[in-house]
Amino acid sequence: MKLGIINSAFDQAGVDTKTGLEHIARIGFDSVDVFTEAMTIPEEEIQLIESTCAENNLPIVSVVVVAAGLIDFNDPVRDFHLARAKKFVDLAARFKANNLLLVLGEYIWQREVIPPELQWQWAVENTRAIGDYAAESGIEIALELEPFRLSLLNNVKEMVRFIDDCDRPNVKANIDVSHLVLADVSPAEVASLKGKATHVHISDCDGKVHGDLPPGRGVVKFSPYLQAIKDLGFDGSISLELEYSPDPSKIVEWVEEAYRETARMMDEIGLRD
Repeated sequence: MKLGIINSAFDQAGVDTKTGLEHIARIGFDSVDVFTEAMTIPEEEIQLIESTCAENNLPIVSVVVVAAGLIDFNDPVRDFHLARAKKFVDLAARFKANNLLLVLGEYIWQREVIPPELQWQWAVENTRAIGDYAAESGIEIALELEPFRLSLLNNVKEMVRFIDDCDRPNVKANIDVSHLVLADVSPAEVASLKGKATHVHISDCDGKVHGDLPPGRGVVKFSPYLQAIKDLGFDGSISLELEYSPDPSKIVEWVEEAYRETARMMDEIGLRD
């Protein structure tokens, strides 16, 4: 597998796009995931990303979209977010990415008033539509598991059920190791994603809340999860997710530390290409 990173680590620290991508390549990453806004990104920015990645031999493997409105109870809101997600698919195709990382929303009003089964069905219908649209460009959908109580996909069992309900060969799971720990998912449960996974996120945490820390700074025991991911036998990318660094002035050192530790662990497991 490749070792990548979401470029938002640098963007959120105030580093411009070109410099951030150049740091990512210099540090030694094999690939990059792009976090942007497909509805408003200027053509000049798209070309800048394309040229910088090409010059630095840095393939884009994933484009990220958070689309909580896909399960909103208002038809026009769902329609807007479906159209927006398709814009992200177009951008992923433009970047020659492998997948669209799709983050769905949460059940509204504590699963009361609006039947949760209806919200689930809206998510399935819209994800099918996005998957069908993405398939035309050879792009997969990588669904994010979010370890919050009311998240639609908050454990592996629900992820498997959702993928089965979508019934689209290109709709698969993103495996976020830190999220699995926070959701109390054991490494053994990862096996149920055999044939259903396409991408991986990695970061550390304190075992209680999201941390997006460099591996080694929290409590996550990565080796069993990485071995379980290796056993799934899919060819993808493990991308560091380092959102909102506590000290933006030291973001380069923060990313370098995360790279070194993740590369070491992947090498120990024999997971990196």
